[in-house]
Amino acid sequence: MKKIIVVGSSNVDLTARVKRLPLPGETIGGATLLRANGGKGANQAVAAARMGAEVLFLTCLGNDASGEMLSAQFAADGIDTSCIKLSATPTGTALIFVDDNAENCIAVAPGSNMDLMPEDIDAAAGNMKGADYLLVQLEIPMPTVVRSVELADSLGIRTILNPAPMNPVPEELFSHIWLITPNQTEAEQLTGIHVSSEDDARAAADALFAKGVKNVIITMGGKGSMVCTPGNSIFVPSRKVHAVDTTGAGDVYNGALVASLAEGKSIPEAARQATLASSIAVTRMGAQTSAPYKKEIESL
Repeated sequence: MKKIIVVGSSNVDLTARVKRLPLPGETIGGATLLRANGGKGANQAVAAARMGAEVLFLTCLGNDASGEMLSAQFAADGIDTSCIKLSATPTGTALIFVDDNAENCIAVAPGSNMDLMPEDIDAAAGNMKGADYLLVQLEIPMPTVVRSVELADSLGIRTILNPAPMNPVPEELFSHIWLITPNQTEAEQLTGIHVSSEDDARAAADALFAKGVKNVIITMGGKGSMVCTPGNSIFVPSRKVHAVDTTGAGDVYNGALVASLAEGKSIPEAARQATLASSIAVTRMGAQTSAPYKKEIESL
């Protein structure tokens, strides 16, 4: 198993399960509350580690009880926490509503995530050497994302960018990206191409290739994912399940994807493994709490 570096956010998730999402100004009672660990970077790091990957996680936690809880869980999942930064800013928090149709709406108070700086990435350069993959998202400051990708490229590390939550991506960054994994909405925002079909996804992938990206996976929710490599494309259908909470499903997909690549699987093979992992995740509540272990994937 090859080494993976994940650079990204960490949050505490407060999730209220409701019959339906409230309208503006409306109060809905009868909710059940779940407190769990979250944050896109943390979710992806945990998902990769539970698939058996060797993971180094670069994040910034508040020097508070929430930060201690997150760090302890990372260590319990076998993640290397030696490069985690502590800040006087409180740990990030996400407020989540999930309804009976597994739809959600989320508000994030980023907190300490905004204190992860480019110089923190440079400080970890020695620990990054020898890794094979970098996985990064956009829930931390963009200069930190840019520095992570550029440093990884200079060290010969393949970068996977999950462009979520969507923010403007500097055009010069695309040429450093080995694989990009937008969903339909993110693909449209990156390329201007509305993605509702497989043909649309291929066209969006071609637009991303033109920007300099080496490989593209466009996830299409319950339909599946379009996997595009130079000169080839394949659609990987979803596995049909009864979803109860889609929070973190995309993060589980990305974490399982990079773990499978680190095992030596091809991009289409890794996408199939990631599809199985996310299909399990949506049948459970929470983000990191829903991430499956490798043995669960193998049992399918």
